[in-house]
Amino acid sequence: MTAAFFNPGPRDSLTDVAGLLVGHHHELDDDATMGSGSATGATVVRALGGATAAVDVRGGGPGTRETDLLDPSHSVQHVNAILLTAGSAYGLAAADGVMRWLEEHGQGIPMGSPDHVVPIVPAAVIFDLPVGEWTSRPTAEFGYLAAAAAATEFATGSVGAGVGARAGVLKGGVGTASTVIEGGPADGVTVAALMVANPVGAVFDPRTGLLWGTGTLGPAAFGMRKPDVNEVWTALALEPKGTALNTTIGVVATDATLSSASCKRIAVAGHDGLARAIRPAHSPLDGDTIFAVSTGTRAVTPESSVPAAFSAELPVLSAVTEAAAIVVERAIVRALLDATSVAGIPTYRQIFPSAFAASRT
Repeated sequence: MTAAFFNPGPRDSLTDVAGLLVGHHHELDDDATMGSGSATGATVVRALGGATAAVDVRGGGPGTRETDLLDPSHSVQHVNAILLTAGSAYGLAAADGVMRWLEEHGQGIPMGSPDHVVPIVPAAVIFDLPVGEWTSRPTAEFGYLAAAAAATEFATGSVGAGVGARAGVLKGGVGTASTVIEGGPADGVTVAALMVANPVGAVFDPRTGLLWGTGTLGPAAFGMRKPDVNEVWTALALEPKGTALNTTIGVVATDATLSSASCKRIAVAGHDGLARAIRPAHSPLDGDTIFAVSTGTRAVTPESSVPAAFSAELPVLSAVTEAAAIVVERAIVRALLDATSVAGIPTYRQIFPSAFAASRT
């Protein structure tokens, strides 16, 4: 059934979901090394007019803000933006800047007076402090500038929250992917993901050198092939990180009109894609967190045949959750393929060049 979900939207991006914008802000010194220079940043997903949201935290060491608010049983059901940031717990300060930008633009929960709003900005962090100088971390200004930069077109790879990201022994980063579902009750619905890959686990199969995340659709779908065995041995000889504190975070989104409870299921399904692309996933040393949002910009017709004991959203939700796992998996692959080396951390393309060669001599 996966072939039905390899139908990318026009940008193959989170912003293929109408109503979402993405912005980055980062500082990166050309001479950044491990422990020296600036290499940190933040990424903001803005939801125009707000979006229904939920979250699922699976890692043992999360760094988050406003995640309790997103429990489907709680009062607030919408978010105005989501912050994905570097800097460990220090980086949560960037959310203050996102709130300031939203307040200045009148976006948030109205509180009586026209200029009185409370923006809702959940956030999650990755641990990247050893890349660059320890004190190089996002501030409120990072969040403000990332929110201001949000647009439909945005960069991937070693940008924003992914500047200092590592993926096991390789360079991590920001990746995105989308799909438009074909057929069934969710026909025409868009599902997309944006992920910041910074795991303690491995992202490639030590037997073949292929990225774990290519497993569902196959390496050919990414223009790849099995790399040369000598490159695999080179990769296996790379020194591991100096620290075991990491985390992969992201956002899964759909334009289908779904409830907060359904968004929770989408976030849960997104972690399936994370676990396919990273092994091990959800370790005690990661803070793996996935937000899910529904912009409600595409109406879906409830199935009249659904038994009364079940939600009328169930047939659409079933298709969206299957697609969610696949776009998360693809987004992580893109983060790794689009990454550029920072602070001497090698990229997948640098270590496995033959995986992209049309032929070998």
